[in-house]
Amino acid sequence: MSEFAAVDIIRAKRDGQTLSDAQIDWVVDAYTRGAVADEQMSALAMAILLRGMDAAETARWTHAMVDSGDRLDLRGADLGGRPLVDKHSTGGVGDKITLPLAPLVAACGAAVPQLSGRGLGHTGGTLDKLESIPGWRAVLSEAEIRARLAEVGAVVCATTPRLAPADRKLYALRDVTATVESVPLIASSIMSKKIAEGTDALVLDVKVGSGAFMTTVEQARELATAMLDIAQDTTAHRPRCAALVTDMSTPLGRTVGNALEVAEAMDVLRGGGPPDVVALTVRLATEMLDLVGLGPPRGPDPAEVLASGAAYPVWRAMISAQGGDPDAPLPVAGAVEPLRAERDGVFGGWDAYRVGVAAWRLGAGRARKEDPVDPAAGVRLLVDAGEPVVAGQPLLELHTDRPGSLPGARAALAGAARLLDENAPAPDRPPLVHAVLR
Repeated sequence: MSEFAAVDIIRAKRDGQTLSDAQIDWVVDAYTRGAVADEQMSALAMAILLRGMDAAETARWTHAMVDSGDRLDLRGADLGGRPLVDKHSTGGVGDKITLPLAPLVAACGAAVPQLSGRGLGHTGGTLDKLESIPGWRAVLSEAEIRARLAEVGAVVCATTPRLAPADRKLYALRDVTATVESVPLIASSIMSKKIAEGTDALVLDVKVGSGAFMTTVEQARELATAMLDIAQDTTAHRPRCAALVTDMSTPLGRTVGNALEVAEAMDVLRGGGPPDVVALTVRLATEMLDLVGLGPPRGPDPAEVLASGAAYPVWRAMISAQGGDPDAPLPVAGAVEPLRAERDGVFGGWDAYRVGVAAWRLGAGRARKEDPVDPAAGVRLLVDAGEPVVAGQPLLELHTDRPGSLPGARAALAGAARLLDENAPAPDRPPLVHAVLR
């Protein structure tokens, strides 16, 4: 018979007490095994949301979730001395950065094991984007992950079933019990998977703004700090870690949607692409390479590598290694409609959340994890902040294979485009990077 009871642990946290290591270890393990019921873990998650957990509790919770499953032995791959470095983004609208970033960092001499997820609601998922490439396969075995890393230097794939299974179970529960917003539970969810992955170094891209989960810089810094604390305090594995708080008040780049974003990422890898996507890709690559000792002047300058197109062959190899055809045409939507300016003026900028919801309604995202996505659906932005516009000019395009979704997408875009008077001062552009924490 166990020395613990779930109701006692729920009561302790409800009353604001600090949970012991033994209590945390027991309840995470028991929930993973099914010995603690969903309704009991729901109550505990709500108590954690309301009462919080301190840094030591959060680190122990993370450690227990790591221990609920297996760890990837990526050092078993023949990496030729390449250090392992990963990036995690908390998600946003048009956040296609993983697509050019992984091959770029691999082209600069590191190995990038990028275990990614799918989109939910208004935020996109890396795996959904890549699955718009004919033949590309997201699900790989651990042996295949090691082989792809050794062969290409970069792999982007789904997490393995035995990697932090407690987190997978708890994440689904939090999604339906209004407990997603808990910073300790968000931080432990992210870090449990990354620590189990076994990378040497990790850069965290914590988004802030209307299109992000954290809407203020203070909230984003709190989450970033919690994850950095976990990286320092978790005894099983301590990856070198840095966090950037980056802007998500406006979409990244000019496209939101799966195939649309893949095409834009390929433009970046060929040496072109939108300036904000290029700048953030280079900034994150620089942080990743610095953490593993490969940044300039010891290693190549990632800005120069990206601009030269030298990372594009790595992209092609990465896609081919997972069954994709890098030369195949990407899906194209059957219906494309513009949204036009109602008057003359100066464009003041896009609201990321509203654009993300529009793309979701067009079919680019899902309301539930089991929902299918339309690979061709999304939004193409045609103007940027500060540009003059005239009445009737197309501001964006709506792309979909579901024409019935167009009215809902248009409704979601109400207020998404700020239009200023022609003599108004130039709109303020938020910084791409708000803060760096190490």
